[in-house]
Amino acid sequence: MLTRALLRTPGFGTRAGLIVPSEQQLALPERAVQFGTGAFLRGFIDFFVDEANRRGEFNGRIVAIGSTGSGRDARINDQDGLYTLSSRGLAGGELQVEHRVVGSVSRALSAQRDWNAVLECARNPELRVVFSNTTEVGIALDNDDRDPEAAPPPSFPGKLTRFLLERARAVEFDVEKGVVVVPCELIEDNGDTLREMVLTLAARWKVEPEFAEWLDMGVPFCNTLVDRIVPGAPPPDEAAALAGTLGYDDAMLTTAESYRLFAIELPTTGGDFGGEVDISARLGFTNADRGIILAHDIAPFRLRKVRMLNGTHTISVSLALLAGCTTVREAVEHEAVGRFIRRALLDEIVAATEVPGGEQFARDVLDRFANPYIRHALIDITLQGTMKMRVRVVPSIVDFARRTGRTPASLAFGFAAFLRYVRGDATDARRAARERVPADDHADDVRAFWRDSSGAPASIAAVAKRACAATQLWGADLTAVPGFLDAVTEDLIRIQRDGVVAALDAHLAEVAV
Repeated sequence: MLTRALLRTPGFGTRAGLIVPSEQQLALPERAVQFGTGAFLRGFIDFFVDEANRRGEFNGRIVAIGSTGSGRDARINDQDGLYTLSSRGLAGGELQVEHRVVGSVSRALSAQRDWNAVLECARNPELRVVFSNTTEVGIALDNDDRDPEAAPPPSFPGKLTRFLLERARAVEFDVEKGVVVVPCELIEDNGDTLREMVLTLAARWKVEPEFAEWLDMGVPFCNTLVDRIVPGAPPPDEAAALAGTLGYDDAMLTTAESYRLFAIELPTTGGDFGGEVDISARLGFTNADRGIILAHDIAPFRLRKVRMLNGTHTISVSLALLAGCTTVREAVEHEAVGRFIRRALLDEIVAATEVPGGEQFARDVLDRFANPYIRHALIDITLQGTMKMRVRVVPSIVDFARRTGRTPASLAFGFAAFLRYVRGDATDARRAARERVPADDHADDVRAFWRDSSGAPASIAAVAKRACAATQLWGADLTAVPGFLDAVTEDLIRIQRDGVVAALDAHLAEVAV
């Protein structure tokens, strides 16, 4: 088992080239708490703080607070807060592998069992930062959050409000002793949203009026964008292979891709903490890694991710499934589907999206898709696929036409493949085989376009026209995009007549001319 005693063993980790924390790092004071003990925080926040400590920048450790009853808090403590992070991926087509023992977590607490100890952390004079990752549904108010003395309050916003209230009272509402709140949940404006919930609960609980002023002047809530695939525990065979490489067992072994992006928006409100220098100094870890970006507006980074990473997933997943692929990596390596993905992303989505570093980000996306250590099932991407098409792809279709005066031919082909997939044959076959079919709340609206279709070219053309004109689904009339309806119609007829691979080959031959 990985423990401090094992770290002190002569020659520990030399065989695997491990990055190992020093005794000085493991003796650093607790300066942060994080609500959450899951894989993402271990592969993201704890990694960044570990690297900052290694560089002598943050000089503090994190108390991890668990709320789900997973038992991870006990396993973390059994290993003295230590765990191995194995980061693996591609950069410029070259394989990158790094194994490190993360030493930035001092201990773990259970909110259910150790609430008094959690509140004691709030009173810690060294405390500077509060992180969280409670999933998107975690940032939500709970009608049961009525009692500030509950041990603990039921929701994450309730726990955070009580934690901050404890801090405020301990420092007698001194704004110089506030903390920075850095949520990592994947919702837009996560910091602003969480701040409003804390203020709402403070009003509901009728706490001291000084608390709201202290929050405003001394506690910035940062909006963030987080981007790293952290699968967490590897499959048993992979875990055994890693244990053989490392030379020890680790019950908290965590795997992640090499790529990481942490965009932190500088607050426009919050007393003395609105400036870049101030917030960077207060956070203390933002210079530790190239993946951390401080910006006055993180919207361009969010747009870049949604369109180039998520949008490429969405526009290619249907044709990849119809072509017989099962994972993103298989799709990228498929001769025709891979060419389609590269063309749709590099020639059309990038051209439609005005963001900083777009071309390099797109090339990073292709490396991430091809990562041999990440198994990303295509079927998972179809979850709520119709809404994803509206949010992630349709804006690129409209903007490409607006900027170039042409229709995006590959996005049109991907849209046609989407219409063919959602018709239902493939999903019906999966259900018949008792295989999982992710929910898509608006798929029936797309299937309705196929109702009474004979499969003849004229009938297929009518399907394409009804689908492209469905403003209620896409938030735009795609028949108004010059040439788009004609391209989708032709592609859909070919897919129906010849099959998706033959139709894709024909499409790629045409766009290559």
